[in-house]
Amino acid sequence: MRTNLLDGVRVLDLTNVLSGPFAGYQLALMGAEVLKVEAQAGGDLARKLGASPELSDRHLGISFLAQNSSKRSMTLNLKSEDGKEIFRKLVADYDVVLENFRPGVMDRLGFGWDQLKEINPGIVYCAISGFGQNGPLRDRPAYDQIIQGMSGLMSVTGDEETAPLRVGAPIADTIGGFAAAFAISSALVRRSRSGEGSFLDVSMLEATLTAMGWVASDYLVGGSTPIPMGNENRTAAPSGTFATSDGDFNIAANKQEQFEALCELIGRPELASDARFAERETRKTNRLELKTEIETVLTTQTSAYWDEKLGAAGIPGAPVMDVAAALASEQITARGLVNTLRLPDAANLAGTSVSAEGDMRLLGSPVHVNGQTVGPDAPPPTLGEHTDQVLTDLGYGPEEIARLRSERTV
Repeated sequence: MRTNLLDGVRVLDLTNVLSGPFAGYQLALMGAEVLKVEAQAGGDLARKLGASPELSDRHLGISFLAQNSSKRSMTLNLKSEDGKEIFRKLVADYDVVLENFRPGVMDRLGFGWDQLKEINPGIVYCAISGFGQNGPLRDRPAYDQIIQGMSGLMSVTGDEETAPLRVGAPIADTIGGFAAAFAISSALVRRSRSGEGSFLDVSMLEATLTAMGWVASDYLVGGSTPIPMGNENRTAAPSGTFATSDGDFNIAANKQEQFEALCELIGRPELASDARFAERETRKTNRLELKTEIETVLTTQTSAYWDEKLGAAGIPGAPVMDVAAALASEQITARGLVNTLRLPDAANLAGTSVSAEGDMRLLGSPVHVNGQTVGPDAPPPTLGEHTDQVLTDLGYGPEEIARLRSERTV
């Protein structure tokens, strides 16, 4: 279930696809009331994206389902005068405005930072974009792959034959979403003390570079240009992926005592005193020779065998899993990361993992609060599902709501 850390916080989520919706989802999981304000013609673009054409046709694409649970949805035409008036009332009553349009769109709609803080001086306004709200690239469109390439991330992914290589998940979008959720939470802390609102400008490019941490610092501080090293860890050896008799196995024996323990465990204690491998720096220089020596033993047994042996010895190591195995692992099961929710209108969904009753599985939060798992408590909303309820709460009567619908304002 959701936690109550952000209980009472109300978020207007104007975002599409991934970085913004992911940020809004993290806030919803922490207890915020998140209202998606969507365009009438299809809503969030992610409603049409994902591996199931049937779900996409229902505007419940899997890409949308992944990060929009525990939110409400209303449709609103922000270009109409009535739509603008409705949005002004919402801003006055909410705490956060979250958007990931291109820079300048909110200003053209009449809801830039200056206008928003006039309506609500305590508003926290978070704008996520590919490159930020200023700079020479501010107006360029950006998707995850563009940011992965421009951040240098692709240049250090893969090996000398395969790099540059895209990370297999939309990591830049997700990092940008985490950065936005953290910034919003920080701004809400200050507002609780001073009443002061904030304008938060989140750049996916900068968030991705920041997340690269010491890879970037190797260049900034050490003057060393990072290079792609495949599954090897440039900071230590043996630290990378090794073959066993039935698959790949990661070992990160980064400390001297871990390396020595590994040599003993595999029955090759002489490797620890070999001049090529005895010290950290010489192991890094001769990592490929060391890898060959270790794999000579590892390939005699299965990954499961080595997993048990290294785990018992306190040596960091584990099998390389696919997504299905990772989600079904004992650790993830014990932590309760995967949540079951009831999908609305689940009939005729052949080719999906949704049950006949409409049960589907979605990820919750990686954070436990006071020992409790944190997950969604309501399924993702259908497009405009809560429009009438929101308008009623704003004081609109049935006849006014009918007029707004007939005029395509909502």
